[in-house]
Amino acid sequence: MEYKIIKPCTALAPYIHSFWELKGEDNDKQWERNFPDGCAGLVVNIGDTCATDNGSVRMDFGKTYVVGAMTSFKDSFIDADAHLLGVCLKPGVFRNFYNYVTQNEITDQTIQLEKRYSFDLDKVIKNPVDYLNTFFVNRLQKRNEHLQTIIEAIDHAKGQLSIDEIARMNFTTVRQLERTFKAETGISPKAYSCIIRFQHALSRIKNSDPNESLFDIALECGYYDHAHLTNEIKRNTGLVPSQL
Repeated sequence: MEYKIIKPCTALAPYIHSFWELKGEDNDKQWERNFPDGCAGLVVNIGDTCATDNGSVRMDFGKTYVVGAMTSFKDSFIDADAHLLGVCLKPGVFRNFYNYVTQNEITDQTIQLEKRYSFDLDKVIKNPVDYLNTFFVNRLQKRNEHLQTIIEAIDHAKGQLSIDEIARMNFTTVRQLERTFKAETGISPKAYSCIIRFQHALSRIKNSDPNESLFDIALECGYYDHAHLTNEIKRNTGLVPSQL
């Protein structure tokens, strides 16, 4: 499997993590697993039909799909004829580009977009990066700075702020915070914090010193003990730490 990441143009950097391209290779015939990261995205299939969402959804050639924020892992089947092009949006920016639905309506789902919202297949195939940059720059709407401030605070704290702290820091109520955050990101601020904390722990495990214990990493990342961390990893990845 060949996987390539391309950075968007400067104007889109505050909104889009990356564009990506996945191509199957001759020996590919396997399920690939993605872990939750709090981000929504878009995918256009320019290869053979591809099964995703643990086999429950089939992405057809030429169709564009929106992928809601995930609360657990998701498997997609990649074979030699797979060819996908995708956009990884930053959390809470979907409605900077689409007046489509509130994000909590598509959490954990992959949904085919109507033609008027979809990418132009011919232009995608001809010059994907230039086309995607132009497509999103032309659709760009005003940013929700208040929401981005909240997301950045959670990211900076690596998911270790309480919801009460976040609400107090942003001069809002917990109820209002949860309602707005869920509508714009698809998940609650608590769920997003848990995902960011998990992602930090995952990075620490993958880059840990051989002498570091899982217990030490768990405490550093805000978990009660190594069992708590192990349970969170298993819930988000379907794996235990030793399998990562």
